[in-house]
Amino acid sequence: MADSGASVKVTPFQGVHASVPHDSALRHVTGTAIYVDDLPEPAGMLHVHLGMSTRAHARVVSMDLSPVRASPGVVRVLTADDIPGENDVSPVIHDDRLFAQGEVYCVGQSLFAVAATSIAAARAAAAKAVVEYEDLPAAISITDASALDLKIEASQRMARGDAAAALEAAPNRIQGRFAIGGQDHFYLEGQASLATPREEGDVHVWCSTQHPTEVQHLIARVLGRPDHAVTVEVRRMGGGFGGKETQASLFAAAAALVAVKTGRPAKCRPDRDEDMVMTGKRHDFEVGYDVGFDDEGRLQGIRLELSSRCGATTDLSPAINDRAMFHADNAYYLPAVEIVSHRYRTHTVSNTAFRGFGGPQGMAAIERVMDAVAQAAGLDPLEVRRRNLYGGGHNLTPYYQVVEDNIAPELIEELAKSCDYEARQRAVDAFNAANPILKKGMALTPVKFGVSFTTTHLNQAGALIHIYADGSIMLNHGGTEMGQGLYIKVAQVAAEAFQVPLDRVKITSTTTDKVPNTSATAASSGADLNGMAVLDAAGKLKGRLTAFAAEKWGVDPSQVAFTSEGVRIGGEILSFPDFCRQAYLARISLSATGFYATPKIAYDRKTHRGRPFYYFAYGAACSEVVIDTLTGETKVLRADILHDVGRSLNPAIDLGQVEGGFIQGMGWLTTEELVYDAKGVLKTHAPSTYKIPTAGDRPKVLNVKLWEPGRNAEPTVHRSKAVGEPPLMLAISVFSAITRAVASVADHRVMPNLDAPATPEAVLTAVEDVRRRAGA
Repeated sequence: MADSGASVKVTPFQGVHASVPHDSALRHVTGTAIYVDDLPEPAGMLHVHLGMSTRAHARVVSMDLSPVRASPGVVRVLTADDIPGENDVSPVIHDDRLFAQGEVYCVGQSLFAVAATSIAAARAAAAKAVVEYEDLPAAISITDASALDLKIEASQRMARGDAAAALEAAPNRIQGRFAIGGQDHFYLEGQASLATPREEGDVHVWCSTQHPTEVQHLIARVLGRPDHAVTVEVRRMGGGFGGKETQASLFAAAAALVAVKTGRPAKCRPDRDEDMVMTGKRHDFEVGYDVGFDDEGRLQGIRLELSSRCGATTDLSPAINDRAMFHADNAYYLPAVEIVSHRYRTHTVSNTAFRGFGGPQGMAAIERVMDAVAQAAGLDPLEVRRRNLYGGGHNLTPYYQVVEDNIAPELIEELAKSCDYEARQRAVDAFNAANPILKKGMALTPVKFGVSFTTTHLNQAGALIHIYADGSIMLNHGGTEMGQGLYIKVAQVAAEAFQVPLDRVKITSTTTDKVPNTSATAASSGADLNGMAVLDAAGKLKGRLTAFAAEKWGVDPSQVAFTSEGVRIGGEILSFPDFCRQAYLARISLSATGFYATPKIAYDRKTHRGRPFYYFAYGAACSEVVIDTLTGETKVLRADILHDVGRSLNPAIDLGQVEGGFIQGMGWLTTEELVYDAKGVLKTHAPSTYKIPTAGDRPKVLNVKLWEPGRNAEPTVHRSKAVGEPPLMLAISVFSAITRAVASVADHRVMPNLDAPATPEAVLTAVEDVRRRAGA
């Protein structure tokens, strides 16, 4: 990429814990940040368009592409028959094809690729394909798939104690069901890949992906070549949110195949409609609960049934649904619990990773339970939540991990006090008593989010540091930058290690030919893993340089220290550049690799027991909303957030992540509705039909604060905690507040049947249902 590196122009020393601007912030706001589609087009570059299935499930009887090949501007048309390797772009199970063969399993599935001299020519040509289908039975919804017993894998069960006996013995018992919708990633930069052929059939690919190594591996698989024949490079993405973890591979492999077959550079960049139709979403869920509790609202037994729409192929659905099970306790101790998870295969695009990775759906389930218990017991929902938190010796999760650093009670109490919860709740009740049309609701909900990949081997990272003779530092690692600030955080870690100004550290593109075999930037682990790998590389270099200094200047190694003034050697201080020049002249290697593997984690998926998470990140949010009972319209009036990030590597970046995650979570739970018709066609495939939250949806009052005592009992990078995913689930407080507002229509006598997203239509339907059931 033309802008393959970025230097942070900050002269004074600013290492970790400093609020330093994002390394590309100025370029973002001035429009000079370069993305894949901004790269100068190489001479002879071809534009690639993918022909798509129009049927949800069908046998392909015939496919006549001769009109496509004859269309103006077309250079090459490729199908499954042109693939030299394996027709597969799936991350784990080999069930996701680059091009359909014999059968299609969702609308939008790739059938063929057109390579033309312009994207307009490629699209026009693809429209001329003549495809004859024989329709087969299609399951579009969870209900359809359940009736046909279509699953991507066997249902999973996680349990501790005897839930059935506890439910029978409980003084109070309620059951309920509700649905949680999916969510489109709606990254500002869509999927994009630019492939350039190299000698001997090798290929270099610029790709907007969170997982360069996986894209490398899958391109090599399609080409029938070893991994070393493929180089994948990423400087930045305009958002990813999980949608570019596995599903970038389809577009990258298509571009690479065209490049290798034609010997010309090739770019594959679908437009927004095509992107939304062809790529997977957050899994939508249906939740059933059966809960027993005492008169004080304390749970005694619970059974949760989680059913998800996975789509046509496996993708990451097993791990995503596992994480939903892991987070179905949220911050609460469940004395006797059974969680059953059904993973349904449907003839819709395969759903995939999305910020939270199943955790939000699991948390939404238990928070609905807390609201239902509070309504049934006639108690304030926050009091019910307090009474069920982990603590007091009750610290064992449903999967048998001990909650060791439980700060949820402390954090919740601090937020309840700072946001004046009790007085405001009384004010909300008074408002509702006086207003028959507008109704308010308020809710305070916690977050306890496990941090680590639940697939144990993914918890590893590598790094590469070069120190040049002038003391400047080149930094490379396996993490990718999608706007979340990972690059600047890890650069701060390197600057801190050597005690040099941040502008001496060059942040370079993530590329598979520098750091191999990396994991995706996902699971909120980017800074944890890559920061520690950089510390390891820096430690090796500092050890090597310390030994050199001790020998050259005849001092004990303990008298050598890297300081912000320079390298202290006994009573002498050398500037870092001068010291590096001396080391170079003495033939000391100034390059080192680093590696990190997360300790202490182990998990047995067969028994659903173990320690899948290195630690937990915590947070809490209090949201106040108002609804219009005549239209169902909702407005979030105020939100107060207190979030735990340990000892923040960069407070400014972390505050931005908390606010952004909360707003994205609001969108998931209030406005973003995915609609498929009976034929499996996505009807909400553009901004005109799919409503993401905007600046206007931000609450007028939004108080976001990082928890000052922030700590991490585990030795993470500078005792920081992950911040990428946990804040999204703070928005569950908004959904609970809306539920409370709807319930107030009948003075909280009945529990609303409100599904997510709580669109105006859903809210109005719930209001009318509450009135009918309560006789109001």
